[in-house]
Amino acid sequence: MAISRADCHALDAEDPLRDLREEFSLPDGITYLLGNSLGALPRRTAAKVAHTVETEWGRDLSASWNTAGWWDLPQSTGDRLAPLIGAGPGEVLAGDSTSTNIFKVMAAALPLRPGRRVIVSELENFPTDRYVVEGVAKALGAYEIRDVGSLDEALDMALDEALDEALDGDVAAVLLSHVDYRTGALRDMDAITARVRAAGALMIWDLCHSAGAVPVDLRAADADFAIGCTYKYLNGGPGAPAYLYVAERHQDAAHNVISGWHGHAAPFAFEPYYRPADGVRRFATGSPPVLAYSALNASLDIWETVDMSVVRAKSLALTTLFIDLIDELRPDLALVTPRDPDRRGSQVSYRHADGYPVVRALADRGVVGDYREPGIMRFGFAPLYLRYVDVYDSATALAEVLDKESWRDERYQQRLTVT
Repeated sequence: MAISRADCHALDAEDPLRDLREEFSLPDGITYLLGNSLGALPRRTAAKVAHTVETEWGRDLSASWNTAGWWDLPQSTGDRLAPLIGAGPGEVLAGDSTSTNIFKVMAAALPLRPGRRVIVSELENFPTDRYVVEGVAKALGAYEIRDVGSLDEALDMALDEALDEALDGDVAAVLLSHVDYRTGALRDMDAITARVRAAGALMIWDLCHSAGAVPVDLRAADADFAIGCTYKYLNGGPGAPAYLYVAERHQDAAHNVISGWHGHAAPFAFEPYYRPADGVRRFATGSPPVLAYSALNASLDIWETVDMSVVRAKSLALTTLFIDLIDELRPDLALVTPRDPDRRGSQVSYRHADGYPVVRALADRGVVGDYREPGIMRFGFAPLYLRYVDVYDSATALAEVLDKESWRDERYQQRLTVT
């Protein structure tokens, strides 16, 4: 082959991120290509969570709301996330789920454009995004959803043309994903945001598949709002707190429709009527899940040592290597991820009519990817802990599963609850 396993070992020896692999707990015999769905466990997380449980909760009890900073976790954690998405202090709030934050942000954005009654949404976006947009439109009433895009359009970038056709004086807000969850296609945040804002609409970005994988700069793009999760590339753990971004210029006018106690200007005044806090804090709603924040902040200790430009360079090298190897080993396999590195996130996806059993058979070979309809096999590349030799072994394992047709075994045909 054009590149050998020995070549990959040599690349690993020169990798500036190689020492970070030791920060993660990775099972023996497993190559984990699913950091785009659930990131690997940082070794320091268990000790951090244990301290929160045993000392902050077990010993100090309710005093920890003050002494351990529990009360301020949504803001303090948000400020730690901010540099990873190109936001400033006081613009990011960590908490709740991605779905809840989409609702909050969309419901806050729409009244900022009175008289405009159209929401532009992405038809093939991750389902929760489109579902929540439906819920917002029904809850607020008389809003039209104007869908753009399809799976094929996400590949050839015709989404840009569809977006231009959708934008007019009736559009209040646009919600798009920065990286397509199925194909890994990376959208031009700066250019799209500029077009949306030129049309007088507000731009909301979903960063779930880009934060921690590609450099993001919301301020430079002049984005209005954003949401994202932390359990993928950021390794915050299953169900880790999500986050939302509200550009500083909108914070006085934007209102949180889920106006809970924690977003009140003076929670401990126990006033009977809601009075929003200043800044992004008004988007807090309920009590922070302290143990989940503890796990996330353990991972952020690692991320604060990382240069995202180095992460991006390795990500592109890993994904390019995987594509090149599959091109050589199985040129018949249909790549659905853009070949152009500038249009690619940190995953590689292939279409196969029997993609689900192929992914199952591959997992039994120790290579963990996942499957998304229709017929998409996804492989995510987390640069902090993946090696070049892992990529080589994964590509050869995939080729062998296809060559030997081991995926035809009956046990791989049965769908698990989570695919």
